[in-house]
Parts: sequence; C-alpha cells; structure tokens
Amino acid sequence: MKNLKLIVAALFAGGAFISASPALAGTCPAGKVAANPLSDAQTSPSGVTDDVVGSVDLETELGFSDHDLRLRRLVVMPGGVVPLHSHAGRPALITVVDGSITEYRSTCAVGIDHHAGDVSMESDGLSHWWRNNSDKPAVLLSADVKLRD
Repeated sequence: MKNLKLIVAALFAGGAFISASPALAGTCPAGKVAANPLSDAQTSPSGVTDDVVGSVDLETELGFSDHDLRLRRLVVMPGGVVPLHSHAGRPALITVVDGSITEYRSTCAVGIDHHAGDVSMESDGLSHWWRNNSDKPAVLLSADVKLRD
C-alpha cells in the first residue's frame, strides 16, 4: 500500500510536466537496451547549480510522515555534470526546459540525448548520470518523492 501511495505521489508530481511537454523521452534506442555498469561514470558534480524551488510535506497530503515531494531547478553549464546517483526509493520526473543534455543510464549501452520539452522518467532500479555535451546551458526541472532529510 505504501508503494502504491509513493507511485501516486510521483504521478501527481509529474502530471503537470507530462501534460505540458510535447515529448516523453528517456528511452534507450532500439537494440541498445543492455545492463550498463557505468564504469566511466562521473561521481562528482561540476558546472551545475541545483536549487530547490519548492517542497511539500506528504504527511498532510497522503499520510507519509517521512517523505517530501520536491521540485528543483538545475542549470548544467557546457561540460557540466550531474554525478552518478540512484533512484532506488526516489521516483522522479525531469523535464528539459531549455538546451540539451545527455543521460547515461544503467539500462542503456549508449547515452540518451534529451532536448527542450523532453521528459525523463526515473524510478527504482535506475542509476544514471548526466553531462551537458552542448555549447549552451541546459535548464532542467526535477520533481521527485524523497525521504525527508
């Protein structure tokens, strides 16, 4: 039941992104789905700002005493990196507001390019990292359900 509530909260958080975005992205190209150990993954952030825009205590909304719904704005400069991290127990939806960025997933043998308007769905079992391989800043909005700090 608790997992169902987390899924509902994540869908609630991302519903606005999906309905406002022209493309749902984040899928691995055909023939490239494979376990990827991410042995060359970047593990330190660089050239990225990560600001919390807002947060909702989910105890009031859904009875979760230990989870928040959070919205963040990330700006990743050219060459910048969002380091390797896991989404175990932390579902998220990310929309690219401006620019483009490449995601490296534990479930794909190649990088996945995301462009303005794309949405990436992240859930349990996924580990990944991002790099801005373009010559312009990439602006992302990330909504996630996370354990309270």
